[in-house]
Amino acid sequence: MTLFDLPTDASQNRLPYDGKVRYMGKVLSSVEADNFFKTLLDGIAWQNDQLVIFGKQIITRRKVAWYGDSAFAYTYSNSTRVALPWTQELLVLKNLCEKESNAKFNSCLLNLYHNGEEGMAWHSDAEKELQRDGTIASLSLGSERRFLFKHKVSAEKVELLLEHGSLLLMEENTQTHWLHRLPPSSKIKEPRINLTFRSIVNQ
Repeated sequence: MTLFDLPTDASQNRLPYDGKVRYMGKVLSSVEADNFFKTLLDGIAWQNDQLVIFGKQIITRRKVAWYGDSAFAYTYSNSTRVALPWTQELLVLKNLCEKESNAKFNSCLLNLYHNGEEGMAWHSDAEKELQRDGTIASLSLGSERRFLFKHKVSAEKVELLLEHGSLLLMEENTQTHWLHRLPPSSKIKEPRINLTFRSIVNQ
């Protein structure tokens, strides 16, 4: 199992094969990122995530919210959410991500991690509602966190550090061949908000 450390140039692919991931670095100034973080923390309709795993319902400490162009239904981990209408701040961030990625998005899944003890297990964003091989733009606000990719066959890994106000682009067939996760860390005491802009197609 190999851990790759690939070049940091935003124009270059961070994956060695079978996909495309670009880390664009900070696309917001520190002041802009701070302001958006506070606005979203206070203004988003956060709810505890509810998952069904092996038939058992689990309510996470991590909170989520789902927004979009219309009342899109999105099902993951056997739980379905219906999108809320965009807020003005989310539309501004959506337009920024569309400009940086040269892609279009019609929805956004937000995650609120209260501290480093809250994370995300290995998964891929390949649900049937999502555009196949579509771009997913992941915008990070708040505490810096490690982010890992693992190839589904070889188990080779790529690690990144997601900074406050930074943008990560997962493109092409990345979700088909790679898993990703946000590992927990007891050393991180501050919260993080992650926005993943997506394209819903199958409704």
